[in-house]
Amino acid sequence: MSTESQSPEAPAPAPNTSVLLEFLFRLGRAYLGCGEQTAKVEKLLRSIASAYGMRKSRVVAFPTAVFISLHDNHGERVTLAESEPQMLRLDQMAEVYALGEEAQSGRVDPLEGLKRLAAIRRQKARFGRVGHVVGHVILTVGLALVLMPTPINLAAAAVLGFIVGLIKLFNVGRTLLSVPLPVIAAAVVSALVFLAIRNGIPVDPLQALVPPLVTFLPGGMLTLGMLELAYGDMVSGSSRLIAGFVQLVLLAFGLALGAIFTGYVPADLVHSAGNYGLVLWAPWVGVLVFGLGVYFHFSAPRNSLPWMILVLLLAFAVQRLASGFFSSELSGFFGMLVATPLGYLIQYRFRGPPAAVTFFPAFWLLVPGALGLLSVTRLLSDRTAGIDGLITVIYVMTSIALGTLVGASLYRWLSENVAALRRGSWRGR
Repeated sequence: MSTESQSPEAPAPAPNTSVLLEFLFRLGRAYLGCGEQTAKVEKLLRSIASAYGMRKSRVVAFPTAVFISLHDNHGERVTLAESEPQMLRLDQMAEVYALGEEAQSGRVDPLEGLKRLAAIRRQKARFGRVGHVVGHVILTVGLALVLMPTPINLAAAAVLGFIVGLIKLFNVGRTLLSVPLPVIAAAVVSALVFLAIRNGIPVDPLQALVPPLVTFLPGGMLTLGMLELAYGDMVSGSSRLIAGFVQLVLLAFGLALGAIFTGYVPADLVHSAGNYGLVLWAPWVGVLVFGLGVYFHFSAPRNSLPWMILVLLLAFAVQRLASGFFSSELSGFFGMLVATPLGYLIQYRFRGPPAAVTFFPAFWLLVPGALGLLSVTRLLSDRTAGIDGLITVIYVMTSIALGTLVGASLYRWLSENVAALRRGSWRGR
């Protein structure tokens, strides 16, 4: 997996190798905290090492570890260190990518870079605790508008989104509870939904359970795992897929636990209240509301909301259009085929936020993890239906991962050819 990189023609003055190693490791860990592909993390770190005059470098990245080797006048220096699997907020992601761009051209001192990375880690959420909870309520209601916009379901989404937002707020800065937190949140949501049904409130459990838990759904992790497998990163891809599947199992276990606690059985988790009147405008309003909720809950950087909404709307529109011509399992391919190059275009051509900030919400909206959650839940009561559902999830993840891969390649191809055409046109003059 490791490769070598040669230094550029005019490298920056070589800094202290030990400091540079520490900076590269911590920057690599920050990139992994942004959900970046391990192959791209390796490429970025090698590029930065070259910018600081290292004749050659070796980098191997995994989802929870970074291995870096640098050569200086005294020989080879190596660091092998673990990386905490802690996801960053969207505003922190923007700061990390901005720092990385400066480092790739050698414009930041590694010691100063270390201080900036530490400041990014300590950075407070832009909208504070209130924005964290209120944003979760808004995005939950937005997803409910997309799935089933009945008044009862929307009210249930608001209440449950508020409760889950409070639970997540309690866990901010506490990595110890990160593993059991999805189980606790799912159990609370399930118990409240079935208590409401017991008291005569006509809530649809199949549609009410997913929206408040959407931020726990490992849709991005599962898709990224498939994407890394497509790049040939067998270890990273497999580990992400296993971690994502375990997250789904924990959520399903929590849902079943809440149902049993209230006197129901797991089979009731897949009960549907029936049909409802179709509201054509509701899903589109839901996308707008969902984007606004993501902006507040994940503390998106300034001036990023219009770009996020644009990517969400176009990805959702293309997915809906594609589902009319192809199967719903394949529609995610076309959604990400648009979202991925659009995110890069916004970042590099319009100086907008990093692509990760704009197209990660599209992952959450397409919700491949939601399909997986319902499939795993069905396994608790109907193994045949659950296995069929899991096969559907594999199709969905593959199509979204392939759309992301093709979309990124399409943007790179267009950028290179447009640049070549411009150079040719200038020479012709």
